[in-house]
Amino acid sequence: MARHFQYREFPYDRLFFWSWLAILVWAPIPLGSNRPWAWSLLEFMTFGLAAGWLICFSFGKVSVTEPFRRAKWFLGLLGFWIVYQGLFILPMPQAWVAFLSPEAAAVQDLRHAGFDQSTWMALSVDPYASRVSWFKSLLYVICFALTLLVISNRDRTKQFAYVLVIFALFLAVYGLMMHLTEYSHQWFGTAISHASRASATYVNPNHFAGFLEMTLAIGIGLLIAGLRDSQAQTWKQFLKRVLEWIFSPKMRLRLMLCVLVIALVATHSRMGNTAFFASTIVVGVIGIAFSRHATRGTVVLLVSLIAIDVFIVGSWFGLEKLANRIEQTSVAYRQNESTESVETRTEPAKYGIDLIADYPLFGAGPGSWYVAFPRYRGGDLSSFFDYAHNDYVQFVAESGLIGGALLFATVVWSLVVALIAQFQRRDPLMRGLSFASIMGVTSILIHSSVDFNLQIPANAMLFMVLLAFAWISSYLDRRS
Repeated sequence: MARHFQYREFPYDRLFFWSWLAILVWAPIPLGSNRPWAWSLLEFMTFGLAAGWLICFSFGKVSVTEPFRRAKWFLGLLGFWIVYQGLFILPMPQAWVAFLSPEAAAVQDLRHAGFDQSTWMALSVDPYASRVSWFKSLLYVICFALTLLVISNRDRTKQFAYVLVIFALFLAVYGLMMHLTEYSHQWFGTAISHASRASATYVNPNHFAGFLEMTLAIGIGLLIAGLRDSQAQTWKQFLKRVLEWIFSPKMRLRLMLCVLVIALVATHSRMGNTAFFASTIVVGVIGIAFSRHATRGTVVLLVSLIAIDVFIVGSWFGLEKLANRIEQTSVAYRQNESTESVETRTEPAKYGIDLIADYPLFGAGPGSWYVAFPRYRGGDLSSFFDYAHNDYVQFVAESGLIGGALLFATVVWSLVVALIAQFQRRDPLMRGLSFASIMGVTSILIHSSVDFNLQIPANAMLFMVLLAFAWISSYLDRRS
């Protein structure tokens, strides 16, 4: 008898889902992908995956998800941002540049000394850096789009979030082992010392803290998603649920988050820890106030996160050292001492205001901070600054008030969508996902006031994933 084999179509959507997760997992490993070869490889893989998805879409092998459809105007805004970034590297007549940005034209005149008025030039003072920045911006926009496209149902939503948290757990364990053994070594050609602070695969412990803040938010969202809507009516039911929780996967997830908090404290990042705990409290209050379906378990969970992690875990793994660093910083401010740590956080941003004043609307050009800033730095700064140590100042200095307004609109729009999901959705998973989005974004926004997490490709990509979570939580698998 002849055997009949049933034809089974290749699951292209599953291939793209796991491929995209693999890229996100890879991004933090090579120094946060903050080296030219690393971010170039990241762009090559991401652009290739996006091109593959488009080819499969043209043949009807994959389809567009509902959150992607609902985010079409938001994607249009991101597309406008890409076009806007492209203006800085587009050659244009000198008169146009002088009209749009007189200071940029004056700086360019120094480069084109001796040329006539018909010289063509770019709006950016460093066109090469702006070209690199344009490709990064395209990477982040595609990151947002791919996240919306590959998460097509609730199961994949949980898988996506769990993979990110589990990978963060491995990175946290690695960082803690290196820190506790005070090990120093070469990682992708860069010397990393783990003796004083945990940094894992990042050169700067503050950026590792930023990564942990966002993944902790995702983990807390998963915990909230696992809470029951109903309340126990008797002590017997209560004890039964406590025992079920102890032996359930949720307990394993809670232990994972404890390890992540230990690693966050071990980074001794002052603003990283402050941002995480502040966002936990603030977003917890907002989430409970906005959610019509919040349970008492949500309140208990958030209180336990703060109490257990701060007073028990923190006391064992370096919270006192972190508190001492914060106290020393505040003392230095009160005494006007120019310590390197305080200076690094405040002085570049302070002098950057003068840069913004000279390039108000369009900025000096994306990625051009390290070229434009030396002209404005004060004599009290002895170090060279690739970044402003303040994402807000750097974005406005490089892209102008117009670019800053566009970025502000994208973040606020996504936060509003996540808040709407908190208010309207009854699905615990979607409420947890919207909570993760709000908490993770809020934490990084606080941290960005004294650091440059959003200049690190791996962290910027994870930030875009959190923005995508807002739209997924609001529109995925939504029933009237």
